[in-house]
Amino acid sequence: MLERERIIEIVAAVSAVLIMLSTMYWIGITYSDGNGSGLEAEGGELLVGAIIGFVVLMTIVGVALAYTLNDPEDELESGDGETDVENKNAI
Repeated sequence: MLERERIIEIVAAVSAVLIMLSTMYWIGITYSDGNGSGLEAEGGELLVGAIIGFVVLMTIVGVALAYTLNDPEDELESGDGETDVENKNAI
């Protein structure tokens, strides 16, 4: 069975991808040139903007998940700012 954190990550990633795909589909339907050969110039610009927006969205989602799913009980950092690896190497 998957852990709770892994399920949250999967849902967040799949949701972001579905938003991107639906945006690309909407741009394709709205800004097609009418004869099925491609996009109008404005549609191409919007598509590039959607791709840039997707990269920014995934960055924000990744950072939010990193802060949300980081448990203090995991002891990733000790109280003085040193990581556990640095503490173990010092011994």
